[in-house]
Amino acid sequence: MNAIKTARQRIERDPGSESSRALVRLVLALQNETSFEVACLYKLDYDTFQLALSILEEWRLDHYYASKLKLLDISLQARALGQEPAGA
Repeated sequence: MNAIKTARQRIERDPGSESSRALVRLVLALQNETSFEVACLYKLDYDTFQLALSILEEWRLDHYYASKLKLLDISLQARALGQEPAGA
């Protein structure tokens, strides 16, 4: 199971817990590209800390793939507009 799904399930189960609130702050900071106080992660139990690190990894990969898809999309648009010949 991936970390993002695991975090969602954990937050749904107990949204008021300190670990859930920390994960929520992390996810919102990643989504909004805002600051996040890393020190709050050190207060978490080991499993939640590992989950937070896995979320960071997955988020980074997803961001990379989203950027790659945007590049592909703009490339296809440019070719359709005659900016780049097909097969070049």
